[in-house]
Amino acid sequence: MSIKKVNLGNQGLVVPAIGLGCMGMTSLAGADIYGKADEAEAIATIHRSLELGGNFLDTADLYGPMLNERLIAKAISGNRDNYTIATKFAWEIDDNEQLTWKINASKDYIKKAVERSLKNLGTDYIDLYYMHRLDPNVPIEETVGAMADLVKEGKVKYIGLSEVGSSTIEKAHAVHPVTAVQSEYSLFERTVEEAGVFDTLTKLGIGFVPYSPLGRGFISGDIKSPDDFAENDFRRSIPKFQGEQFYKNIELLEAITTLATEKGVTPSQLSIAWAVNKGFVPIPGTKRVKYVEQNIEAASIVLSAEENKRLESIVPLGTVTGDRYDAWGMTLVNQ
Repeated sequence: MSIKKVNLGNQGLVVPAIGLGCMGMTSLAGADIYGKADEAEAIATIHRSLELGGNFLDTADLYGPMLNERLIAKAISGNRDNYTIATKFAWEIDDNEQLTWKINASKDYIKKAVERSLKNLGTDYIDLYYMHRLDPNVPIEETVGAMADLVKEGKVKYIGLSEVGSSTIEKAHAVHPVTAVQSEYSLFERTVEEAGVFDTLTKLGIGFVPYSPLGRGFISGDIKSPDDFAENDFRRSIPKFQGEQFYKNIELLEAITTLATEKGVTPSQLSIAWAVNKGFVPIPGTKRVKYVEQNIEAASIVLSAEENKRLESIVPLGTVTGDRYDAWGMTLVNQ
């Protein structure tokens, strides 16, 4: 079992058909992400992923903050060039490594953030550097201009944006070619598609990287009720997983599970395959070896046109599945 390689965008970046989302491998501001993390198991997961050809790691300075990048530095030590690493900036972190919970994508902050990420990752270059969220106080042209400087300096190879709409993407791409856009996208979260973002990406030759392609773990089927989330699990704050909406989504998941069972795969594998078959590079997150093996297997599952149609008819575009963040979090999504 080895994973096929694909072009991410048309700027020359080649990556495996799925990446490894590393966010859950550390806590975030004291809260667990998808349950307790175990450093040794997380590092073993990164190493196993590489053995199977899964060398595309996705992190951010926000995660921890800083702890996630440092964990990755341990995992890739002595083997840096065999990995393709994506990290992100824009959630402002002060000099005491505390989140200010503000977005800062100013030129000065970017310079500071990239040096910090390089140091935390134990590397002298970042393969793909994303703006994590749009800063409403800084023109996108200024932010991308500063990111372009990092490319010229050799600190960054390719640039990306996260959770942005078509207008922002077009303005950014006019300053410096954008390689990838990352947004939440799954069978239960298709608002970027509804907003016409994919048409813009196709037109400009930009790759799409869906994060949370398993609906923040929901599609795995392990969560049967809102009470299954631990007290400090951040998913408790997400409308998708609250009250009546949760149970409506469970009904949709049951139909997806039926189709997966018919095909002899798990619902998670079916959902990953769906995204890969669309030509996207999903980054399912896991911190366990057995799940990274299952996820990588999913990259080789082929869906027929009929299977794809059936799957999409379960949760067609426009289906209300609940917001993907609380009210404040949704204000930071630029569509």
